[in-house]
Amino acid sequence: MDTEDTAARYDRIAHWCAIQFTHKKQVALDIGCGSSGRFIKVLSEHGFQVEGLDISSEMIDLAKQLHPNIVFYQADICCWNPPKPYSLIVAWDSTFHLPLDMQESVMKKLCNALEPDGVLMFTCGGGHEAGEVSGTFQGQDFEYSTLGVNAFLKILSESQFTSLHLEYDQYPENHVYIIAQKT
Repeated sequence: MDTEDTAARYDRIAHWCAIQFTHKKQVALDIGCGSSGRFIKVLSEHGFQVEGLDISSEMIDLAKQLHPNIVFYQADICCWNPPKPYSLIVAWDSTFHLPLDMQESVMKKLCNALEPDGVLMFTCGGGHEAGEVSGTFQGQDFEYSTLGVNAFLKILSESQFTSLHLEYDQYPENHVYIIAQKT
């Protein structure tokens, strides 16, 4: 696996997916930003004031080294309260690590943290039913959960969002990304 290639792929995804739907390019939040700040460079280049959030203090420390002028929050999204409204929130491969019983409340929190016409891009497990699974990445065991695609779409609809894009992007894996806009 080549990390530079992975970074370039994320850069391409960030550019065409979320940015093209965002009318106001003010403040963006990268949830689960990781050590590289995943989307921070691309979002900054497109005029966003970017902030990052990650539960891992080590990931935040590494991200700060790459992006010293960015505001980072080291916190658990389940407990963290967004300090302001955002134009764009990206939660790529992050919120599916939450306990199943926290998925709905966190999704609603993200919806509420967006300004009118704000855009939310997130990944989730692509099953039709709620469930939990475990897996291994880089020799570490991780837990994953999903409400199921229909439940996420229902939360978005009830929160007055329009779904703009839904894609099973790693078929045959049940990995889905969704882009939705607050109306």
